[in-house]
Amino acid sequence: MSFEIAVGSADDVQRMAQWADAEGWNPGKTDAYAFFAADPGGFLIGRLDGEPQACISVVKYGAGFGFLGFYIARPAIRGKGYGIQLWRAGMARLAGRNVGLDGVVAQQGNYKKSGFRLAWNNIRHEGPAPAAPAPAGVILADARSIAFDKLAAYDRTFFPEARDAFLASWISLPERAAMVALRDGELAGFAVMRRSAAASRVGPLFAATPEIAGSLVSALAQKTGSATVAIDIPDRNKAAVKLAGEMGLKPSFETARMYTGADPDVNYAGLFGVTSLELG
Repeated sequence: MSFEIAVGSADDVQRMAQWADAEGWNPGKTDAYAFFAADPGGFLIGRLDGEPQACISVVKYGAGFGFLGFYIARPAIRGKGYGIQLWRAGMARLAGRNVGLDGVVAQQGNYKKSGFRLAWNNIRHEGPAPAAPAPAGVILADARSIAFDKLAAYDRTFFPEARDAFLASWISLPERAAMVALRDGELAGFAVMRRSAAASRVGPLFAATPEIAGSLVSALAQKTGSATVAIDIPDRNKAAVKLAGEMGLKPSFETARMYTGADPDVNYAGLFGVTSLELG
């Protein structure tokens, strides 16, 4: 049998999202369009006798960071060595960078063998959409109404590198809403909620306080008409985990955030929900 690895097309990225949904990862319905915009060359497909059977995303950010995701081999080819070939090709594309991933906890040992170290766990919390008003002095607004350079600069305080092309797409695609919190005229929160096959996904969820984070989730749920929500919360942010409990959200899924290098220097205290398990 012939196994070939090549850069995927836009259609292939859509296929990867469908495979992720089949694995129970519940991606946002239009997420793949923003993924492709982030780094069009960062999605690899493994074809066995011409048929797509495996995939991996290896997206480059800036000069020194990369994120690995969408590592999927279709059930029929698992355990036959094709997946590891794709893994090696993906890691070669990110050579010399600090690489992050969000992997299922059961695979931590294998990732460690490839040079990754555990930084924290993301605990997905989900449940009925909460009702939480904005705190006094805080104004909630559509993120698309904010000057993009200000939004991108705020996002950069929570992410290792600039990701402007991804961010511009992430806030403007259909079947989602993006909001910011303003306090004394300055950004004090930013969140996106997108419709999914199951609970609507929230990510990112950045905020100066738990109260602001909760109000953003509530406002986004109202705006999108979402009855249930899901947030991937870093367990290193104890205030975020506590907030999820106060909102009545329950743990449902867990992934391990791992890096090949040091933990990036970002604002972890304000990181209440990661943007995406696929792209960081």
